[in-house]
This record gives sequence, C-alpha cells and structure tokens, in this order.
Amino acid sequence: MKPYTIGAGLTFGLLLAAGTGHETLAHAADVKVLSSNGIHSVMDEIVPKFERSTGHKVSVDYDTANALLGRIKAGEQADMAILTQPVIDELIKQGKVVAGSGKLLGSSGVGVAVQAGLPKPDIGSVEAFKRALLAAKSIAFTKTGASGIHFAKVVENLGIAKQVNAKAKVPAGGLVGELLASGEAEMAIQQVPELMAVPGIQFVGPLPKELQITTVLSGGVLTGTRQAEAAGALIDFLKSQEAVFKAKGMDPL
Repeated sequence: MKPYTIGAGLTFGLLLAAGTGHETLAHAADVKVLSSNGIHSVMDEIVPKFERSTGHKVSVDYDTANALLGRIKAGEQADMAILTQPVIDELIKQGKVVAGSGKLLGSSGVGVAVQAGLPKPDIGSVEAFKRALLAAKSIAFTKTGASGIHFAKVVENLGIAKQVNAKAKVPAGGLVGELLASGEAEMAIQQVPELMAVPGIQFVGPLPKELQITTVLSGGVLTGTRQAEAAGALIDFLKSQEAVFKAKGMDPL
C-alpha cells in the first residue's frame, strides 16, 4: 500500500489491484453534496471524472442557495455544500461548515436567454434591455435564487416591475431555461451557467454592466460528516478543473 494525495494535505491509501496494473482507493466513500443550481452543468461534467479518479461515489442535490441554507439550518445532513460565498461564510459562523474548509470555486453573472427560433433581442444597453423586457410576452426568473432576487430589484429600479410581474413565470427555483424549452416562457433571466445548461434554447448574453451582479460560489465541508477527507478531496478536484468552469460560463477562482 502506498500513499496517494489529492489536493493539499489529503492522503488516502491505495491498493494495487492484483494483475490489473490499476490503482483504486482502499476506502471509497459515498459523498452527499448540497449544491447551488449555479454550478449544475459544471458538476455534471466534473463529478464523473472525480469518481473515476478516486473510486468515491457522489450524489448531488441541487436547489437555490437560499433554500439550501434553510435546509441546512433545519438540520439536513450532508457531507459538503456548494453555495454562494456569503452563505458559506454564514454557515461557518454558525458551526455548520468546518472552519478553514471553505474555498472559492467560481463566479458568474446574470444572463438572458430566449426561446429557440426567436430573434435575439438587443440587450447591449440599459435602455435596450428595458425595451426587450417590455416587448417579451413572458419572462421567467426564480423566486428564491440570487439571480431572481436581483432581477426583481432591477425591474423595480427601471420602473417596469408592474409590467414585468404581470407576465412573469416565477418558480421557486430550478433551471428557468427549461420553461423556454417547453414553450411556457419566451425569455428567461438567470445565472449564465444555468441558462447554458439547458439545451434547445438561445443564450443572448449577460445583463448590461450597469445592471450586472456577480455571484461567487464556494465549497465547504459540513460539520458532522464522516466523509470529511473525501468531501475535501472533491473541493480540491473542482479547483483543479478551470477549463470546465470556463466552458460552462463561469470564471474559476
């Protein structure tokens, strides 16, 4: 048996499989992750790589960061969480996330998408974006997600909240681009990676810079887990996959 290190300071024993020449973990773990929807497409690609590399198995439960915060506060058990940086910081203060385990993973802005086949609207300026919102027959955004909360403030500041809310499709969470794919909405506002994760829709672009907000996602090991090493290894593995983050519309940190 010889040591194998994944990331900083995380060492695992490896067994050399007899006659195969392949190395596998002696103590594979099942890792449960509570994750923000904003990193869904990134996890879809990276998790299988991590499982092949380590022998661990990963299950991911996606929701909005605010909804997951409530679930963790209520006592839901998991091994690690990927949430917005302020939420991870709050959970560290509350003793729900292991101090020192929180690591920045990636950031993204809010974007716009429309149904496939529709002309892409001009959203290159605040006034153009305002006109596009007023012209859209229906607009989807989340009720509890960071992007949806921000968008509600944007339309309020633009003075068009009444018009937008009258034609809004506002689920609590999830990928609102799916409402475009199903024909239930014409335009969707959400984090760029979440829009890019939905096939069959058209990504238009980010919000005008004057209206933009950047969300930073962090990963942290939850207290009480028996899989702290494996959870920490997953966080380190995510940090090593910068190319995937960029391809999915996120800036690696």
